Amino acid sequence: MNHLRTEFPSPIREIENYWIPLADGNRIAARIWLPENAENEPVPAIFEYIPYRKSDYTSVRDAMRQPYLAGHGYAIVRADMRGSGDSDGLLLDEYLPQEQDDAVEILAWIAAQPWCNGVTGMTGISWGGFNSLQVAARRPPSLKAIMPIACTDDRYHDDVHYMGGCLLTAQMLPWATVMFTYNPAPPDPRHVGERWREMWLARLEANEPWAAIWVSHQTRDSYWRHGSVCEDYSAIEVPVYVVGGWADTYNNCIPRLLAGLNGPRKGLIGPWAHTFPERGTPGPAIGFLQESLRWWDYWLKGIETGIMDEPMLRCWIQESVPPAPLYETRPGRWVADPTWPSPYVTEQVWFLNGDERGEWLSDAAAPTHTLSLRGRQPHGLLSGEWGCYGSPGETALNQQSSDGEALSFTSAPLSQPVDILGNPIVTLTLAADQPLALVAVRLCDVTPTGESRLISWGQLNLTHRESHAYPTPLEPGRQYQVKVQLNVMGYQVPAGHRLRVAVSPTYARHAWPSPVPVTITLFSGEGCQLHLPVRRPQPSDAQLLPFPPAEISAPLPLEEKRTEFRQQTITYDVINGVTVLKIVNDSGRVYLPDNGLEWDEWSEETLTLSDDDPVAMQQRVQMRIAYQRGEWHIRMETDNHLQADTTHFYLTHLFNAYEGNTPVFSRSWSYKIPRHLV
Repeated sequence: MNHLRTEFPSPIREIENYWIPLADGNRIAARIWLPENAENEPVPAIFEYIPYRKSDYTSVRDAMRQPYLAGHGYAIVRADMRGSGDSDGLLLDEYLPQEQDDAVEILAWIAAQPWCNGVTGMTGISWGGFNSLQVAARRPPSLKAIMPIACTDDRYHDDVHYMGGCLLTAQMLPWATVMFTYNPAPPDPRHVGERWREMWLARLEANEPWAAIWVSHQTRDSYWRHGSVCEDYSAIEVPVYVVGGWADTYNNCIPRLLAGLNGPRKGLIGPWAHTFPERGTPGPAIGFLQESLRWWDYWLKGIETGIMDEPMLRCWIQESVPPAPLYETRPGRWVADPTWPSPYVTEQVWFLNGDERGEWLSDAAAPTHTLSLRGRQPHGLLSGEWGCYGSPGETALNQQSSDGEALSFTSAPLSQPVDILGNPIVTLTLAADQPLALVAVRLCDVTPTGESRLISWGQLNLTHRESHAYPTPLEPGRQYQVKVQLNVMGYQVPAGHRLRVAVSPTYARHAWPSPVPVTITLFSGEGCQLHLPVRRPQPSDAQLLPFPPAEISAPLPLEEKRTEFRQQTITYDVINGVTVLKIVNDSGRVYLPDNGLEWDEWSEETLTLSDDDPVAMQQRVQMRIAYQRGEWHIRMETDNHLQADTTHFYLTHLFNAYEGNTPVFSRSWSYKIPRHLV
């Protein structure tokens, strides 16, 4: 439950739309919240720069955060990126050099305003977290601290495109569809006047499917290295407070940043999905706006808040709970580590053993034994989404049936609880019968009744075993030793439960399949190990001060014109061996009485797989968005399709735009992109 704050130390005023001029003649549209007396008593400014439409899409969440910070003595500048929302120009891809150039120029403009004292900070969730890190690496002189939330330092390994050299099924085309559909959305006529239609048509003409760009870059090349601050941590000198959640896509970067940065830094990981911690889904939510103020007050105002006297990393260790399609809250406890790597975390080694009687996990290696498995193509559909938004159906379900489709190694019941904190790593000695293959590894918590609960997972395109930049084919039948890093996690496995490591050459929900069916052979025993990061409980954990209750500023009034709806189904055609996953996500229709705008969003993803034929896999994502205010009525629809054969990926896209019921734009695209060892 959020506590509503309507009174603050400083009265504020809001500028709904302000034009920030750029040197090239384009204007950036910004929404600004200021303390009323800021022109007489200038204050530090906090900047957020994203493409998600300040006048509608993020206006609801902005109302609950930005006035709160402004009311505590900050100028808040929330700007639409070039080519998005109400801003001039065109948006052509993620994290381009132009985006960083614009941000640096805007920060200089902010610092020179009469209401700013020349000191700035930068923050944002997701895209805004990415460019907070990227802009910090450019070292603009006014920027004194950043707070990136739910983002990553590594665009190739840890974003929505690839993981471990595998194309991410659940993320790449669906997210490309979101951007493809939203990118050309028109500005609000209230702010740009009659120019809206000219700007809209220009955006429609320039809009291209980003999926084609992303699929064309299948290795870690210069395209992905740009914007990946892990390439040079030393470029970031300002203090960094990086925040994420276990249910989100973006959490692996937090321990990496804490270990890699040299300047003042802090980290926070809660149980949350891709949302702000004061909204906290799954809960518990925390008083994150209050925590943010402690950070900004210290670094932008020089007020001693005690925040830098506290441990570097604070994490929520989740308790074991039954699998469910949605968690309102995740029980657990807060722990704190003074540095990262943590002196409280040690590596525990388990061996993946096997013989004619089965497979097991233990702290001693058994003699080497060969175990083979041919992957089932629909394997992994119950593993949930990588990166949740707090919607039903996103979390992993019971893994028992998936464990039966994998080589599964299970420990004896644990004699005492085990706290996992960090990235588990699984070392495998294996061979494959094809030159192109992948391996997926799941770590599960098995209850005394046999229920299998997903703790973490990872995957590796085996042609990337030595390098993500320069992959090489496998020699069929040859033994290789590879390391598969699982996603970071904080989780307590209770006493009496068992650990399970499950290995498969397919993982359909997360890894686009190898071009032909693959049989992998594991050489169990000494050459197959689980390296488990185990954190020792500390007496100091019990002495941690709790976060205050979550506070927000007043939400915008909303009217729900159509109730949101989500449906997720898996069907299996027994005769033809075809599995279909379908996800319908209707975000409903919302009306904002303050400005008279209605908008809605609907999407449907369909993933079709054959039991034995990986090139039969097809993914289709359809999406529709609409805006309306009185007679002004805009609708955009896209239909996007991805499939592959043994040598190429095939992408098709269709875009239709309507003004009222009148078609104003229609275009289709078709791409044939060579597979490069994927």
